[in-house]
Amino acid sequence: MQFDLRQSLRMAIATLLVALFIVPTDALAQSHVVSPADLQKEAVAASQARQHNIDSVQRLLSTPAAEKALKSAKVDMQQVKTAVSTLDDQELAQLAARADKARADFSAGTLSERDLILIILGIAILVLIIVAVR
Repeated sequence: MQFDLRQSLRMAIATLLVALFIVPTDALAQSHVVSPADLQKEAVAASQARQHNIDSVQRLLSTPAAEKALKSAKVDMQQVKTAVSTLDDQELAQLAARADKARADFSAGTLSERDLILIILGIAILVLIIVAVR
């Protein structure tokens, strides 16, 4: 009986090994959950969203009021602009949303120039603090 058990075990292992080597590894590698094309589309979309957010914050910081406010607060404009690009996606998206809202409110007349300057200074200082903490 011991002999039959060993023989059966050997036969099962041999069958398993043959099955493993017969199945082509390329066939297993091609069955991705997400296709490479979908991954590339998502990467491009994330990159475009990030660039849009950077542009939005940069647009607010490039206004004459922002330049004047940063200069009067003795904050280096180039340092702030460089620091914006080092923010992570979530922080950048939040700042871009605030920048867009501030520009829209200022255009609609619901914000005074003083309020806009305070918001710009707040965004610039927040960017510098986030970068400094890292």
